[in-house]
Amino acid sequence: MQKREENKPPAALEKWGWKYHHLGVPTTQKMPNEIYLAHLKFAVSGFQESPFGIEWMRFDEDCPLPEIIQTVPHLAFQVDNLEKAIHQARCKIIAEPIKPASGIRTAMIEHNGAPIELIEFTQ
Repeated sequence: MQKREENKPPAALEKWGWKYHHLGVPTTQKMPNEIYLAHLKFAVSGFQESPFGIEWMRFDEDCPLPEIIQTVPHLAFQVDNLEKAIHQARCKIIAEPIKPASGIRTAMIEHNGAPIELIEFTQ
């Protein structure tokens, strides 16, 4: 991939048209206003209140998601087409596409040890 200049946005934004959605930060502390996703065995909080799109994630001990997702903060991007975005990124898939909630599909990829979430809104 071509190197970018300091004043240029990353290819995901400039060339592929992805949009920043949130920064997911794993935590072991119970956070205010958590929303528990029973089918995924973790709770999320903060996204609705954060002007920066910071989302806290607290995982159950038996959460099925890979350890890297549970321990390393991730960037999340909104994409128009999940499969196309996965192909564009050319990265290892660490969590296959799922539907965490109605009208939402997500997948997680890994780039140089960093997890990245791709989000497609279907409604």
